[in-house]
Amino acid sequence: MWLADERGGVSDDTPPGGWATWNEEPDGPVVFAYRPDVFDAERFPAACLPTVHVSNASRRPGVRASGRWYAALRVEPEVRVERSTHDSRAAALAAARDLARAFDAGEVDYRGAYQVLRGRQAYLDRLDDLTGRS
Repeated sequence: MWLADERGGVSDDTPPGGWATWNEEPDGPVVFAYRPDVFDAERFPAACLPTVHVSNASRRPGVRASGRWYAALRVEPEVRVERSTHDSRAAALAAARDLARAFDAGEVDYRGAYQVLRGRQAYLDRLDDLTGRS
């Protein structure tokens, strides 16, 4: 879902360049997706679309929302690169935007999040090219 406010502009939760707002709930969770124009299953595996999630709940089933907010970068659904905890949604969104900027600038070590690189080397090499890390 691409979001625009009633004036046609983007919402206050706009991610930095290279990222798009994939999903947003008013006063709730937000998901930024990295370069959805590239992760089209032809050039990159669509399942490996990097995302930054802002939420006040754990991803574990049955865990309810808390008073804390989280910003988490994932390069695959089960591969979390970084996660930070915040006292407010606004602080988590600011952290998410900073994390997204750093990722796009090639400043995030996503390779370190993998226990085993086997089978992902080609994907990671292409991701290095896309983020300028190569």
